[in-house]
Amino acid sequence: MVPAVMTLDLEYVRSQFPGLAGSDVLFDNAGGSLTLADVADRIRDYLVHTNVQHGASYARSQRATECYRSARRRLAEFIGASRPEEVVFGASSTTLLKSLALAIAEQVGPGDELVVTRVDHEANIGCWLDLAKTRGATVRFWERNTVTGQLSTEDLQALLTDRTRLVSVTHVSNIFGSIHPIEEIASRVHACGAELCVDGVAFAPHRPLQLAAWGVDYYVFSLYKVYGPHHAILYGRHDALIALGNLNHHFFTREQVPGKLEPGNANYELAHGAAGIVDYFERLGQRTDAALEGAPARDKAWQWIAAHEETLSSRLLTYLDNRPDVEVLGSTQADAEIRVPTVSFVHASKRSSEIVAAIDAFGIGIRFGHFYAERLIADMGLVGRDGVVRVSMVHYNTLAEVDRLLQAFDAVLGA
Repeated sequence: MVPAVMTLDLEYVRSQFPGLAGSDVLFDNAGGSLTLADVADRIRDYLVHTNVQHGASYARSQRATECYRSARRRLAEFIGASRPEEVVFGASSTTLLKSLALAIAEQVGPGDELVVTRVDHEANIGCWLDLAKTRGATVRFWERNTVTGQLSTEDLQALLTDRTRLVSVTHVSNIFGSIHPIEEIASRVHACGAELCVDGVAFAPHRPLQLAAWGVDYYVFSLYKVYGPHHAILYGRHDALIALGNLNHHFFTREQVPGKLEPGNANYELAHGAAGIVDYFERLGQRTDAALEGAPARDKAWQWIAAHEETLSSRLLTYLDNRPDVEVLGSTQADAEIRVPTVSFVHASKRSSEIVAAIDAFGIGIRFGHFYAERLIADMGLVGRDGVVRVSMVHYNTLAEVDRLLQAFDAVLGA
């Protein structure tokens, strides 16, 4: 449980997001968060004042090159990478995972085994199934535990063999909201000589990343879900990236990372803009709290965020758990150590689409469907019910907004 002594400065937080102006309530954040004003300003500034090709000797090109390098350095430090070269930029998490599968293909062959789950977003399943098919490898599914409905590390252990080449798993289920113990999973995977690829899209907006310390080999997340632009990052342990194949032009060497994994011209302005995310968390953490005096600024910010999100989750989960006509998918405990404020549920008699359409009339944005975790929704038999209703909150949401949603639920579902 996160200590309750911390208070997030919500007035300051909300002032940083122009998209919060107006009366709409936005609870579709797991699909894409609002963008920080500073991020948008940095993108515009780059395009207007610095947008020339990199690598030339003239002054403006040198400034543009340094903007891009600085963004990579800042974001590498933000995610806990060991060096800037461990950050690979790309258009989306899906694109980066497909690229990773292509680059790792030469290391996979007949008899090798890949472990995937049905809990993940399809981006971290389909690319590995395709790789196994083309390379003659075997896929083993790490299934949800039949008792808890969640992934169990003991069940994973039973799947690992000396032929396991790669395990892919989501850090947080975008349906259940549950946080998986990535550091423990990495230890188990490495003990059998395999590598670990983690989809961190649903985790990164809520908690700090310490990727090198956790021991993951690859980690992917989308910056547009972490208050930034439509851009994404693939982290790779440096030695692991060196071992990957070249996706760029023939003259790129194996040692040229991340360049060999970033074919074509980079999106310089989006990378430069994304560095504004780091600035925001540092400013937020500097709004000091005596209980956290001496902690690094960003650490303080993340602790405030976890405490606030736990409060939001508690209000919503308590309401839903007390309704006999609703089934919450995943834990009904709001504890920030075990879940993020992404909450999915189904109703006993109403289709998920019916509920969401009715909530739209209240000026509140939620969503229904499978959220690209289509295999999970099918496995749970929820396709015919139009998937789940999902309410996904982040730290700029307020308790007043949650209460407004609960009033809307009362009107739609019955008090």
